[in-house]
Amino acid sequence: MTMIEGIETHTDVETLTSYGKDWTKHFTPKPKAVVFPRSTEQVRDLVLWARKNKVALVPSGGRTGLSAAAYATNGEVVVSLEKMNKILEIDYLDQVIRCEAGVVTERLQKKAWDNGFYYPVDFAARGSSQIGGNVATNAGGIKVIRYGLTRQWVTSLKVVTGIGEILELNKSLVKNATGYDLRHLFIGSEGTLGIITEVTVALTKQPKEPVVFVLGTNELSSIMEIYKRFKQKFLLSAYEMFTDLALKYVTSQCQVPPPFSTPSRFYILIEIEKDSDELINKAMELFTELSEEGLITDGTVSQSPKQVIDLWKLRENITEATSHKQPYKNDVSVRVSRVPQFLVEMSAILAKEHPDFEVVWFGHVGDGNLHINILKPDNMENTEFVKRCKHVDEIMFHMLERLEGSISAEHGVGLVKKPFLKHSRSLNEISLMRQIKKVFDPDGIMNPGKIFD
Repeated sequence: MTMIEGIETHTDVETLTSYGKDWTKHFTPKPKAVVFPRSTEQVRDLVLWARKNKVALVPSGGRTGLSAAAYATNGEVVVSLEKMNKILEIDYLDQVIRCEAGVVTERLQKKAWDNGFYYPVDFAARGSSQIGGNVATNAGGIKVIRYGLTRQWVTSLKVVTGIGEILELNKSLVKNATGYDLRHLFIGSEGTLGIITEVTVALTKQPKEPVVFVLGTNELSSIMEIYKRFKQKFLLSAYEMFTDLALKYVTSQCQVPPPFSTPSRFYILIEIEKDSDELINKAMELFTELSEEGLITDGTVSQSPKQVIDLWKLRENITEATSHKQPYKNDVSVRVSRVPQFLVEMSAILAKEHPDFEVVWFGHVGDGNLHINILKPDNMENTEFVKRCKHVDEIMFHMLERLEGSISAEHGVGLVKKPFLKHSRSLNEISLMRQIKKVFDPDGIMNPGKIFD
């Protein structure tokens, strides 16, 4: 196909297959080409070319999403932002960092840290995800209860709309009461309104030394009671949960040692900042109280920065440890106060519908976000496996609608959750979203088929 002169273009099978998908399973990538622009102006030229030639575009970052929002399944052109990877500026007075959309999250974090600041939006895929994709999916991660989502940190965006217009949104103003803030429309839009080419994010002060606790418990009800007790006394950076099955896969597949020898059905990882020895003493007192009350079976606490990293591996290596089982993933959320009810009801649904499947639970329960990974049996055909999982989706999403929860907490809608959007958004909301897309993308060329048809 004839593309724009000066823009790197690939049509070989290996590149098409690699860049035409994300981490989602159970879809087949079929892009027409993959292009690698190196500037906002080249992205604009691509969009104008696509409008003229009636070609659909799929923006692509680190491709670490789990909703198939970065899949090209119908002859689209994939627009990879990975060559737009410059960190452009750090403003010490405004305390912001400006970079191109293809900058890897971990590199941005390191740049901030090396300059005396901290970028706190963090997750296991930090080493491969890109900041533009983080913004396009409003990424959350492991420290939301302390620092919030990506949305809270974006001060400015440069975007190319589906019309081919270049917009600079907000320009890092702290106060800007001049009508609609279009920046927030692009945050979480999954590339359906346009392509993000530059991102400016706020930075904060570096945290104090972290301390990590890993606790064991045998009761679902104890998970949120422990959370309540710790939250009353400490400013938590993270509160994570995972199951004994998740631990089994991590210890066997990743050669990570278990935190302690006492068997437990559920494990809780808590991170707080060590601002004094007194804080640690108070935490140990609470640990003793919870043990005496029978809420926890055992526990351990980090004694060094290396142990902090090692204990986090128990939680962050779950995705890697289960990837060979082709898991069917769900990423859902409810209000924190409704987590206990959700856990009980979801456990009953899975026990009834999937008694013969291994189900790995983990999640950021401190912000109401649960990840449910159903592992495919080795002797089951993929088509049958997905069919059975989708049947449970219907049951779970009706339950989430009743609990006023979300069918997608942090990985977006994409292709995977599109049929179920009505369970989290009203028909009026969906209608308005369609109208908004029409304004920014009148030809329907920007990541078509994602979120809604």
